[in-house]
Amino acid sequence: MSDTNPTPHIELYVRSMLPDGAHERQEAVIDRLQTLDENDHIDGFNVIVWGKQIAPQSAAARTAEGKYILNRVAEFKQWALSHNVSLDSFYQDTTVDSEAAESAYDAMALPVMGLAEYDGNELVHVAPCTKDDIVHTIMDRLDRLEVGQPPALDQEGGDVSVV
Repeated sequence: MSDTNPTPHIELYVRSMLPDGAHERQEAVIDRLQTLDENDHIDGFNVIVWGKQIAPQSAAARTAEGKYILNRVAEFKQWALSHNVSLDSFYQDTTVDSEAAESAYDAMALPVMGLAEYDGNELVHVAPCTKDDIVHTIMDRLDRLEVGQPPALDQEGGDVSVV
């Protein structure tokens, strides 16, 4: 990459229990990240495995792994607010009925796959995300990284200011 576009570090979040067809998509993205890393388009990547959901008030949320997930999702939400994008395609809040506890609890459904892009310690992109009814997918971002382009969000509405 050129000096004007920093070489980012990527975090890929993948769900451990996969719906049909998702395993092949995850493998394709991991293979693509390996190629981007080998060709110096990115400065490495990590794959973080998480489950289908996390309940913020649960005992699991108080573990190191649970805190990590909740902190990352909070960081992603803050990024989305500051970039005026939606992460509805990334995570969703839900209520889960529990037969064992005979009650319902709030949980956050985690995506099958999500990408976070960092320049140093600064979060610069999350995928998938939606802006103005345009979904910016993980593969869209990997395509742009391959040719040294910034996220598409950085090029849209360049003359629009947010106060």
